[in-house]
Amino acid sequence: FRLALIQLHVSAVKSDNLQRACGLVREASAKGAKLVALPECFNSPYGTQYFKEYAEKIPGESTQKLSEVAKECSIYLIGGRSIPEEDGGKLYNTCTVFGPDGALLAKHRKVHLFDINVPGKIQFKESETLSPGNSFSMFDTPYCKVGLGICYDMRFAEMAQIYGQKGCQLLIYPGAFNMTTGPAHWELLQRGRAVDNQLYVATVSPARDEKASYVAWGHSTVVNPWGEVIAKAGAEETVVYTDIDLKKLTEIRQQIPILSQKRCDLYGVEMKK
Repeated sequence: FRLALIQLHVSAVKSDNLQRACGLVREASAKGAKLVALPECFNSPYGTQYFKEYAEKIPGESTQKLSEVAKECSIYLIGGRSIPEEDGGKLYNTCTVFGPDGALLAKHRKVHLFDINVPGKIQFKESETLSPGNSFSMFDTPYCKVGLGICYDMRFAEMAQIYGQKGCQLLIYPGAFNMTTGPAHWELLQRGRAVDNQLYVATVSPARDEKASYVAWGHSTVVNPWGEVIAKAGAEETVVYTDIDLKKLTEIRQQIPILSQKRCDLYGVEMKK
């Protein structure tokens, strides 16, 4: 099946972002994509100072638009971090997934908050405004089972391993790595998650805006279970297409059967919730 990653240029005007995103989703559908993903923070600038201003409830304006375009195009649509979600007085970094009938299939709240300090380069603390999610998020399609994470979630190998154990063959991480962590770790982490669990990994970033207060690395990428990069964007706004070949996944798992060779008598990773 064909996967499309929309590397969107994000402005400060929410309505413009929604309009552009939906237009690119329609374009991807017209080119045969069955599963389409938007980047983290596609409808607002990325930054703790913006989260409260742009926050919405679910359902709300942004998710209603995503539901409508998913139904219109008859696709599975991953809404990136569709919005900073407001719920019960708290804010969450939330990704929604809609099916071909427009129904909400999954809602992933970012589990690991991005609190980092690289002296002289970048300091960022999502926990100043956001609360963490407390659950894994998976959804089924006629093609395969898909696991969701958001950006910083990708650094935690245990989360990807549990998704693999639960039968996911594709992991999608809407993300917005920056100009420090992006060149160092963006592709490296994707390839590691893919090889460790013998599955496909896709990441979808906003396009780079050098004038933004937070500059995204871009380079939305798809990695196959062999650890090969099979599709990658540059820094500009674009749509990345790739065909996911599940027969290749099966072949790799047969050739190097690490999943059946794990020493569960010596170690294990478990899902607690």
